[in-house]
Amino acid sequence: MDPAAAGGAGGGPNDAVDLLYTTKLLLSASKLRDCDIVSKTDPMAVVSIKKRDGTLEELGRTEVIMNNLDPLWIQKINIMYQFETLQTLIFHVYDVDTKYHNIPVKDLKLNDQDFLGEGSCVLSEIVTKRNRSLTLDLHNRNDHVLKNLGQLTVLAEETVTSRTAVEMTLRCTNLENKDLFSKSDPFLRISRFVETGGSVPICKTEVVDNNLNPIWRPACLTMQQFVNKDSPLVIEYFDFNNSGNHVLIGKLQKTVADLENLHKSRVGANFTSPPYGFRGNEKVLKGQLFVEGYAEKQLYSFLDYISSGFELSFMVAVDFTASNGNPHSPDSLHYIDPSGRLNAYQRAIMEVGDVIQFYDSDKCFPAWGFGARAYGGTVSHCFNLAGSPGAVEVEGVTGIMAAYASALQNFTLSGPTLFGHVVNKAAEIAVESLKYNKRKYFVHLIITDGVITDMLETKDALVRVSDLPLSVLIVGVGNADFTLMEILDADNGHRLESFTGRVATRDIVQFVPMREVHSGQISVVETLLEELPGQFLTYMRCRDIIPHNISAPQTSSPGPSCGLSRKKSFRDRQNLKMIAVENECLLGRLKFDSILLQN
Repeated sequence: MDPAAAGGAGGGPNDAVDLLYTTKLLLSASKLRDCDIVSKTDPMAVVSIKKRDGTLEELGRTEVIMNNLDPLWIQKINIMYQFETLQTLIFHVYDVDTKYHNIPVKDLKLNDQDFLGEGSCVLSEIVTKRNRSLTLDLHNRNDHVLKNLGQLTVLAEETVTSRTAVEMTLRCTNLENKDLFSKSDPFLRISRFVETGGSVPICKTEVVDNNLNPIWRPACLTMQQFVNKDSPLVIEYFDFNNSGNHVLIGKLQKTVADLENLHKSRVGANFTSPPYGFRGNEKVLKGQLFVEGYAEKQLYSFLDYISSGFELSFMVAVDFTASNGNPHSPDSLHYIDPSGRLNAYQRAIMEVGDVIQFYDSDKCFPAWGFGARAYGGTVSHCFNLAGSPGAVEVEGVTGIMAAYASALQNFTLSGPTLFGHVVNKAAEIAVESLKYNKRKYFVHLIITDGVITDMLETKDALVRVSDLPLSVLIVGVGNADFTLMEILDADNGHRLESFTGRVATRDIVQFVPMREVHSGQISVVETLLEELPGQFLTYMRCRDIIPHNISAPQTSSPGPSCGLSRKKSFRDRQNLKMIAVENECLLGRLKFDSILLQN
């Protein structure tokens, strides 16, 4: 994010990079079919992933194990876990003929081998298990009658580059003033050197306006970014300009170990000026950098929480206002096509629900409608889709779909479009859950065809619930102008603010107009869910909630604590090529962010 997006008077949220990790799949099988006459089967497994168009892309192959019906393969298969994507894996097991044993497995023609069986699952099914292990029954290809051809067990191992992170609170004194009618607006950029020469930005602070002695919100660096504590870093300070032509004023070079020592000794380090003149001279400036706070901590990943029993609980609210059109008309956004083609509401429910359901153990989901009246009744802005006042939950995604179709028959579309009631209802459930279960995080999907008429009330509600284990996903369907709805999403660099001036403690809203997504290559579910693991991690880390049965070694010295979480944005961030991850935390009434950039 460019400082223009992150800075300004208020100093908007900065972004930070979370742990990047791949998943390694370990495979074993039991009771395989014996295809050999004088010996046992020589099995090999092939792992593929189903692409969006239905075709398979091979991820890797195991080695061949000789004469074994219960193989335990050593070769691991790598796959990058993506929460926001439904990653369907297909496993094929083959008996490799003896005459091919001297050929590398990657060069084997699968059509020449004896097929032993196949199985499939979604990667989320594996990683949500307590032991990250799932056993599948093997069966024939395209065989609806599943014949028992043995079993395949898949174990997922998460590979994290490093869990270690350093959090620093940085401040400066006596910075040089470059503005005529006011003081400079400084921000820091931290870069590390690369082997090929030059440097790569890894962290950028927010802009502090009109201040020559600024103190910035805590910045977090993972070891993945700074490599080790003795790797040199370049710290530069700039004067921010709205034009984007920021002025480099000074720089210095320090390692993380040096910065730790600055904190311990309570002394500052002087900046030097950029090279100037024919000889490229540099001069020592009066401005100094101080490390006000320093802490080393362990960061746990989203999968650490999920595999230790934390859950995502799904809930849905559907817009039943009259602007959707008569449900009996093919032009209506609520039209149920007899051919089975899904309308926009059904697509959103299915696409999001199919991903989230694996993270909810009981798969019972609260489902509401708003903006309709029961026949002969008054308008309700939060009613149970199932119809009965006591039936808040429905069973599974198919249950939501059935309740939605039934509600269209039992309610008359009305209005206006109000979100406040359903947001408050979701908050009630989250508050109640905290009394007995702190391992649940709620995901509230709201699907609407228009701009809300209770914007102030909705903003107030969202700010209030930003302290709860809750994220709100909003999908806009139809052709309405959703520009005003972007206010609810903090992607513009400014956190949501209530009518009374209270600022949300973290970003909990993601808004996506479905027409923009479906006109491109990325699916609505990927766009909608890409920020959710980051929002989950921000909540857990800021409250020092760690995964169960995982120790948390930590050394620290005075300074505020900081959450770090991944946030990818599908929007172009001021034409900078980077991966952004939101960093937000609340300690008492302290609110802060940090930016970490990836080239």
